[in-house]
Amino acid sequence: MLVAHLSDPHLTTGVLGAEAAAGLHRALGRVLALDPRPDCVVITGDLADHGRPDEYALLREVIGRFPLPVHLATGNHDDRESLLDAFGGTGWLGGGFSAYYQVEQPEGTLVVLDSLVPGADGGRLGDEQLAWLDAVLAARPGVPAVVCLHHPPIEVGILAADAIRLADGPALAEVLLRHPHVVRVAAGHVHRSVTATYAGTVLTVAPSTWRQATLTTDEHQQIGWVDEPTAFLLHRATADGCVTHTVQVSHTAGKTCGF
Repeated sequence: MLVAHLSDPHLTTGVLGAEAAAGLHRALGRVLALDPRPDCVVITGDLADHGRPDEYALLREVIGRFPLPVHLATGNHDDRESLLDAFGGTGWLGGGFSAYYQVEQPEGTLVVLDSLVPGADGGRLGDEQLAWLDAVLAARPGVPAVVCLHHPPIEVGILAADAIRLADGPALAEVLLRHPHVVRVAAGHVHRSVTATYAGTVLTVAPSTWRQATLTTDEHQQIGWVDEPTAFLLHRATADGCVTHTVQVSHTAGKTCGF
């Protein structure tokens, strides 16, 4: 199973929204130029900058003609109800009307979680969703699984991000440790590429398709934005494990394709 992992496009409308939309469009064009092409794309949250219906209409315009399956996750900038209104019942949400869902492919399972807590920057899954995840993973133990969510479940050493990480990361770890076929946990939120061991597997955080955050590890320094390259991650999940590649977008000589 080959999964292109994008994150944090922060789409918005108006004159200030062009750069974010162009960033996502460029990243998707770079995905199409890969050979072989991925089985699917997952975007791990902060799809919209303010969670407004017009922003999700813009997202649908950007991804509407994209020829590969695209699966969407919520982030703290998103609005769950507006997202479901725009994409519920479509393949973009696994064909259902929930913001957490699974997509079963012959060679693997993609699980998308909903860590959005309305009105908060940090995330939480909750007991009900964790029980659902446990059952989904138990149903297909013979194929690799990639679990996707917005908020990293552990500290990554960037204090501003660690303060608003997933609140029930230890509870998620308890579930994942019961399922050794989970070969990757894919997250966003940090606007930087991060890799860490977690719950018997590997956590990879994708950079933003729009803009990156500073690597601020000192509590006396304020986090900010930097003009670093945009990129996405490419996860190749097999029965033997998972290999992740970083694919540059804004600063690359690699070709892109239109759609």
